[in-house]
Amino acid sequence: MNKDEFIKELEKINIKVTEKQLMMLDVYYKMLIDYNKHTNLTRITNEQDVYLKHFYDSLTIIKAVDLKNKTLIDVGTGAGFPGLVLKIIFPTLKVTLLDSLNKRIEFLKLVINNLNLENINVIHQRAEEYALSNREKFDIVTSRAVSSLPILSELCIPMVKLNGYFVAMKAEAKQELENSKKAIKTLGGVIKDIVIFKLPKDNGLRTLIIIEKKQITSVKYPRKFSEIKKKSL
Repeated sequence: MNKDEFIKELEKINIKVTEKQLMMLDVYYKMLIDYNKHTNLTRITNEQDVYLKHFYDSLTIIKAVDLKNKTLIDVGTGAGFPGLVLKIIFPTLKVTLLDSLNKRIEFLKLVINNLNLENINVIHQRAEEYALSNREKFDIVTSRAVSSLPILSELCIPMVKLNGYFVAMKAEAKQELENSKKAIKTLGGVIKDIVIFKLPKDNGLRTLIIIEKKQITSVKYPRKFSEIKKKSL
């Protein structure tokens, strides 16, 4: 996906990017490639692939939720997908980027400082630990292809505000959905919608699982990660 195609495909999902935002994405891409030479952040390095599979793909969350003036945490953000891309394109969004690996956190800080972004926090901590002191805090919690949905649900749903949303960004997820129904209900969520679509040029299936928080999550959750991994809800 070249930059012209990127702009046109975004227009199809009602996103209009400015020249300044395109410049910021270009800086982000160049910093990603440079940093990736010595620290593994992504296997996808070709510019057209990054614009499609990282930048465009991150922005497809707009198919699921309204981002205007919301608070959002990206759990297991990695090199900033989707959270940092969302902040660039939706500047009124208050973003927290959460990751357990400091090498990623240091990269994100460099990009944020370089782009002079405000109202964006970077946290170096495990999700299950961060969730314990940040319960029912965010309008939107999202995670992109980090772990299986039963595990992600226990990590993420506790951080969602009542009537807020956890949006899991997945590829094909039919079996994961089936395996997650009990966990989602136990954690106070309900599946509001499932949005399935293909990336442009047949570059794979994508699934957005939209879970609405209907009840406060019990303080029993999230458990220690060893317990979550051993036996999901």
